This record gives sequence, structure tokens and C-alpha cells, in this order.
Amino acid sequence: MSALDIARHTPATTHLLRFLSRTDIASLGGDRSGLYMQAVEDGFRLHAAGDYAQPLKPYLRSPRSSHIADRIIAMPAWIGGNDPIAGLKWIGSKHDNPSARSIERASAVIVLNDPSTHFPIAILEAGRISALRTAAVTGVACRRLAKPLFDRVAIIGCGPIGRTQIEMFCDQFPHIREIRLHDVHAGNLSEGVQWAQAAFPDVEFVPVEQPRAAIEGADVVVTCTVTDRPYLQFEWLSPGTFLANVSIMDVEKEVFLRADKVVVDDWDQSNREKKIINQLVEAGAFSRRQLYAELGEIVVGSKPGRENAEEIILLNPMGMAIDDIVCARAILRRAEAEGVGTMLDLF
Repeated sequence: MSALDIARHTPATTHLLRFLSRTDIASLGGDRSGLYMQAVEDGFRLHAAGDYAQPLKPYLRSPRSSHIADRIIAMPAWIGGNDPIAGLKWIGSKHDNPSARSIERASAVIVLNDPSTHFPIAILEAGRISALRTAAVTGVACRRLAKPLFDRVAIIGCGPIGRTQIEMFCDQFPHIREIRLHDVHAGNLSEGVQWAQAAFPDVEFVPVEQPRAAIEGADVVVTCTVTDRPYLQFEWLSPGTFLANVSIMDVEKEVFLRADKVVVDDWDQSNREKKIINQLVEAGAFSRRQLYAELGEIVVGSKPGRENAEEIILLNPMGMAIDDIVCARAILRRAEAEGVGTMLDLF
């Protein structure tokens, strides 16, 4: 009998909870992109089918900090399909963690709940999960929105999110020959290039001092910064570019208005918190009708993805709790099957 079966059949005075550390998760394949690519695609299919519940995520901010990256976010979701589950990602971010404390900017845990009893059944360290699922969203989108066999990628920002994007591209798209890297901090750029070259020696990594020089001529552009000031202009994008605006605030408003297709992961999640889409909507310059699609619609084929080599396509992925919970579910099922993790008695 598995630990989960024991938890379901023991008296009410006992309830077992599985804790999965980052090391546990890595041992289950949770340190590579493959698991996340499949799980995220499954999540988008559930999203397109409406077989989910995902309240708008609240942002907890201290009045003592005004930096856009200083917040704690609660991201709850229920997902259905053949294996329903509920959960919450609780993710904190502090912009000066790396420089002031030599720790990662973001940290997170995911709590998973049994859909029948609503009892918690697992807690997962989720800093790595969060970054890898973010990269997987880019990867799933690239398969449908980027030009076939694209080989030049620009990644703006060399922090943990940028690095997981690099990992995903090198794992999932072996035809890539060049990845241009830019970071506003010269030290981050240098360290990022050294790390990438050591990790993926078959790919050429090119350090670029200015973002425009990195972006011009790239087939795929991914923003991975903590900026709160848009800088990326439409004129920098070549015909056929796919732009994944992962860090949300990098892209000038004109890009949304002039791109051939604008895609989001979830409209309601994207149109809030004074992000660029929300600003455009409040100004009457953009609307749900002008949006081309949610990504799940493209994944299931109800709307086509890229239709020609000249389209400039913008993906604005706000980040969904569905992504986290579907990935955490995949990891939990592996852990149950392999007996990985620390079992805790709540009572």
C-alpha cells in the first residue's frame, strides 16, 4: 500500500503529508524541461476545455517597498481531467536578494490538496518548479508560434529565469545555433555567458551590451528581467519574430498594437495589476476582441498558430496557477510511485 493509500485509510487522528525538497524533485526528473513541457501542455488543454478553477491571484506588497519585483503572490487553482487536484503556489520575490543577501530573488512552495477531502497531501519546494514551468510555457508556445527550425534566440536578462529559458531551448530545440544574451549588469552578463557555454558547449552564446543589438535579427526573443519601465520597441523586431514577453513590463505599448497576433495565457489574469495590457485596456486602445487567442486555444487547435513566415507574434504570459499545479501533480505522482519524499504526520 502506498503512503497516499495509507493516508486515505488511516483513522482521522492521523494524516500523512509528503514533503518534497528541491533535491527530491530533481531525483524525479524535475530538474529538466521534459517533464514540464508535457505537464504545461496538459494544463493548457484543460484551460481550453474550461476544466479548471483559477481565482485571480492576489499580490501582497509591503508599503515599505515600491519595487515591482517585491511581492508575495498567492496562486490557487483546481485542475480536472482524469486526475483532478487542487493546490496553491505561495511565491515570494525580493529584487535585492541576490545583491544584498546572495540568495535567489524568488522562493516558493506549493501545497497540493486532495480533491475529495480537501486535506493537504503534499508540500513541494517550488522555486525551481516555478522557473522551469515558466520556461516550458515559452517552449510550448515556440512550437506553435515561432518559425519552424528557428535558430537565433535572444534572451534579455541572465538571472535564474533567463537560465532556465536557456536550459529549455537547448534541451528542446537542438537546431538552435546561436543564443544572444543581454543583461543590464555587466557582471550578470559575463557570469551568464560563462555558465551557458560550460553547460551547453554545442551552442554559440553571444554576449551583447545593448538590448536592441541582441533583439534585431533574432527569430525568438524572450524577456527575463525585473524592469518596471518598457523599453523594447516594435522597430527592433524583424519580420517573423516570436516575442515571449515573460517579464511582462519590457515591451512598449506600440508592440501590442502593431504585432500581427497578440496571445496571452489567460485574458483575465493578464488584464490587471496595471500591466501594459491593462493600461491599454483602460485607455480604450486594446480589448478582448483585439486579442488573437489564449494559448490553450492554439494548443488544442481551435485557432491556428503561426500562419506565415512574416508574422510578428507577441505572447504575454502573465503566469497561471494552473501551470504550477499541473507540474506539481506530475512530480507528486512520480514521487508516490517511487517512494520519494519525507512523510509527515500532521496530527
